Amino acid sequence: MTSGAPPETARGGPLAGLLVADFSRILAGPYSTMLLADLGAEVVKVEGPGGDDTRTWQPPVRDGVATYYLGVNRNKRSVALDLKDAGDRELARELARRADVLVENFKPGGLGRFGLDYESVAAVNPGVVYASISGFGSGPGGASLPGYDLIVQAISGFMSLTGETEGEPYRAGVALFDVMAGLHATIGVLAALDHRHRTGRGQHVEVNLLSSALSGLVNQTSAFVAGGVVPFRMGNSHPSLFPYEPLPCADGELIITAGNDGQFRRLCEVLGLPELVEDPRFSRNEDRTANRDELRPLLVERLRTRSKMDWFREIIGAGVPCGPINTIDQGVAFAEEIGLDPVVTVGDGPAAVPSVRNPITFSATEATYRLPPPTLDQHGDEIRSWLAAGREEDSA
Repeated sequence: MTSGAPPETARGGPLAGLLVADFSRILAGPYSTMLLADLGAEVVKVEGPGGDDTRTWQPPVRDGVATYYLGVNRNKRSVALDLKDAGDRELARELARRADVLVENFKPGGLGRFGLDYESVAAVNPGVVYASISGFGSGPGGASLPGYDLIVQAISGFMSLTGETEGEPYRAGVALFDVMAGLHATIGVLAALDHRHRTGRGQHVEVNLLSSALSGLVNQTSAFVAGGVVPFRMGNSHPSLFPYEPLPCADGELIITAGNDGQFRRLCEVLGLPELVEDPRFSRNEDRTANRDELRPLLVERLRTRSKMDWFREIIGAGVPCGPINTIDQGVAFAEEIGLDPVVTVGDGPAAVPSVRNPITFSATEATYRLPPPTLDQHGDEIRSWLAAGREEDSA
């Protein structure tokens, strides 16, 4: 660690000993820093006097606190600093000087007026890994554009792919590219830390939502850049596979994804339709995709004779991927049923908060769940005292 961390409870994890100065808010940055915190890093969440915006993004709430905020801020300590105040600004600079990692998602260049831009921080802390997350990058064409996930869903082309073929475009039900950018930022930070371990040098890591979106659209953007094809909305259908969509059963829909000829053969055996395998219209994936309008009603006629869960058990048992369309509570329940233990309790006593488990499993250095999401400035006194003491030592 650069200059020691503030006092805290004992922790482990693969990133234990790492100090992260978190100058981010809302979703992409806080999600990234929460992942780092889960893996043992000490994260100091710097908030303005009004706090992270998501503290007020409600309903829903738990004990009066927005669940949006609770979902991405565990394992952190909060200090409220007004960067317009000279004293608080110096404390923020001191935190940046000590940090191994600094994460921020201000508008590009926004921290420069406070002496907290990469160049200023690296001048006094050359080993710092400084991660900036923006909507459209720091170049002259994108720096001034507002970086909201919904806007990126629209501009990237994602919404043109989402919805019924003849219907309106739809957004995803979650801030998809905020989450993806947060993951990309975490990957960038970890790679830069490895580079620092080998060379002793930090660097500036930049991530933007639009680039994350274009990368995350994978086969759809590849269809255009490599094939010259502009994809279009197909509802729940897949442009290159069939069946690969929800199909109606007696009491609801079941997602069936027969991704190759062998899986289609096994599906037909379970459904009692072996003749479809030999039908030249359906024998190969490209044939099934081209003739989906002929094949779909033949499958649906059989599927409608039984419940979705009856078919789920038989089809999955035959090695063909499938699954019912669940609500969120049913999805969590299913994860519990198969032993993934998706819910963890963060903290102790009345302040403890249920949270979704970090998805990464380690054989030796497990993720830990030490601190519930902090109230605004909950750790302010101890952090300010720690930072002030360091400045006094340096000036002595």
